[in-house]
Amino acid sequence: MEHRGLDGQGYIEREGDLGRVPAGFRAVVAAARSRTAEAYGRRLHSAYLYGSVPRGTARPGESDLDLLLALQHEPTQDDRDIAEVLGRGLDEDFDVIDGAGILLYSKELLLSEQERYDLGWFLACLCTPLLGSDLAEHLPRYRPDGLLARETNGDLAAVLPAWRARLTAAHTPAEYRKLSRQFARRLVRTGFTLVMPRWGGWTSDLRESAEVFGRYYPERAAQMCAAAAAALAPGTDPGVLRSYVEDLGPWLADEYTTRHGTKSPRPPGAPGSS
Repeated sequence: MEHRGLDGQGYIEREGDLGRVPAGFRAVVAAARSRTAEAYGRRLHSAYLYGSVPRGTARPGESDLDLLLALQHEPTQDDRDIAEVLGRGLDEDFDVIDGAGILLYSKELLLSEQERYDLGWFLACLCTPLLGSDLAEHLPRYRPDGLLARETNGDLAAVLPAWRARLTAAHTPAEYRKLSRQFARRLVRTGFTLVMPRWGGWTSDLRESAEVFGRYYPERAAQMCAAAAAALAPGTDPGVLRSYVEDLGPWLADEYTTRHGTKSPRPPGAPGSS
């Protein structure tokens, strides 16, 4: 039978485990653990890995290292500066990764009611504990339902204007490549969560996500599969990026709103607010 990322009770299984980290990435993970603890000290509540490294699918020299840090307080500019230095240092010292990204949130926000089905779900299901006490112990179990779909990706329409502005401002191949990866990943993940309740499961695999989406929207299947390929091997064609913001993105946002509604509003400046 097709594995759909659920346990025997129909809840989304937590993906990733430190035991799945590929051998070539273990040194950078160990460095991330020790450097994070040293950099933040008592300000840090807990740290987590997410993405391909803890899932065991990372590709040497191509995959990045993704970290989420839960702080005891709201992140300050000093905290963000430290994260930038920490991420840059890991990237420079370990050729096995292609960049290191660090998300910073307060413990209070991650456990808040407003983030229960967005950041809370993300931490509980997609993040692997690296340091400290696991906040997932204070969060509910999650099913692949319409509520989760709405609160995770029901804001694509609000994001598209910023995408158009960023595309207009981009001019170099490096800039186009960065946007290609970011836009394509978001579109594929949104396409998947659009159909997630009907499919009845969870996956973070981008190619599988596009394939599942295509079962329900065959007329858009080729576009989404191409986006999945671009997310994994981003290109530099601005025409492809324009198709994301002028065709696939607007269509997907409209269909998402019709199916699941829009994401609950966030306070100005909060994660996920527009």
